Amino acid sequence: MFRLNEPLRLLRKQPYWPVVTHSRLRRILPGFALSYLGDGMALVATPVLALQLASGDNRGLWAALAVAANSLPGAIGGFVFGRFLKGKRGAQLSGWDATLRATCLAMIPIAYLLGVLNVVLFVALLAVSSLLHAWGSGGRYTIISEVLPEEQHLAANGLIATLGQFGTIVGPVIAGMLAGSIGPVYIVAIDAVTFAVLAATYRWADSPDGAVRPAAVKGDRVDGFKIIRGNPALLGILCLTFCFYFFFGPVYAALPVRVSDDLHGSADQLGLFYSAFGIGAFVGAILTGYLRRWSGWPLILVVVVGFGTAMLPLGLHVPLYVALCSFAVAGVIWAPYTPAVMALFQRSASSTVLPQALAAYGAVTLMASPISTALGGPLVFLLGAQGTLLFSATGVLAIGVAALAFVALRRTAPEPADGSNADRPATVAESSQ
Repeated sequence: MFRLNEPLRLLRKQPYWPVVTHSRLRRILPGFALSYLGDGMALVATPVLALQLASGDNRGLWAALAVAANSLPGAIGGFVFGRFLKGKRGAQLSGWDATLRATCLAMIPIAYLLGVLNVVLFVALLAVSSLLHAWGSGGRYTIISEVLPEEQHLAANGLIATLGQFGTIVGPVIAGMLAGSIGPVYIVAIDAVTFAVLAATYRWADSPDGAVRPAAVKGDRVDGFKIIRGNPALLGILCLTFCFYFFFGPVYAALPVRVSDDLHGSADQLGLFYSAFGIGAFVGAILTGYLRRWSGWPLILVVVVGFGTAMLPLGLHVPLYVALCSFAVAGVIWAPYTPAVMALFQRSASSTVLPQALAAYGAVTLMASPISTALGGPLVFLLGAQGTLLFSATGVLAIGVAALAFVALRRTAPEPADGSNADRPATVAESSQ
């Protein structure tokens, strides 16, 4: 006989239940979802508004600069602001990031209404708005580390990734429908409102008494890099992620040419590729919470090797539908990577130094994709679109296999004579010396 409480009992067994019912996190998660939706809308509004504001032959350059301004300054902020932001709680850091983002984005429609908005001011405001991005992201995962036990970190990180993928899929669709009626500048205004709501939820949910109080940490602005250098696991994941993102970057330059020239597809079909990847990543993010037994290095390495393998058909002579399906599978495999990496950081560094470590990680990895995307153009010229995609896939696969072999060799190596463990997490004191 069916019992009325059976669905609730099944829900409570799901890995995401402790996350969505947590007294602090349930206050912040709606703000996450809203801001990710706003960012998804900005993916469309930002280049369109830049094209409207610019003139002449440099319109495309200004559009690219506007897109880059949404992320690259975050790498600068990760390097520069360490001495000022170390020792702060996760909610403080993320709240300041959301407040800066909301303020700068709100100034764009205000400047437009005052008649003073031009493309230079637009790009400058976008750049300033993203200066604390690495710290805000680090603060977000620090909150998870502060309030949840270690075994729930992967599920919480996976839920954040799921909300992000949902915004990336739905946000551009909403922006596309609104762009013709209200214009891109007011879509930016909506994005500003979403970040204002997020900043308010951080302030509402910030409970110093319920969180781990960060201890004062001595050191200079590069504390985060000292923490990573002092922990072989974190240093290894930083190097692996930089290489992973670096080899994937040329895909952004090569895929449009591959679809158009080699596969004889249209712009709509190129959109299908990105939609397939996004939907696959959304599914993969949902599945991430169920991979707890694989968390840590096993999951990270499986993702890198699997992603490189799934990308191979795009660089081979295959029909359009095969390439499309392989890109969707690559999206599914890609999704657990960041949650697994964040779980490794959360396990390897205490919450007193986790924001610095994550900001340093973000500052380095934020630079990988833009640099390699810029190199994608020359690679397409030298290797062709198909050759560039094959280069990217084999590059990712090669670093995954190399990392897998390295980890396997370290685990089979004999223990040091003094019994020390080189892979143990660095303590706060050790990381600050």
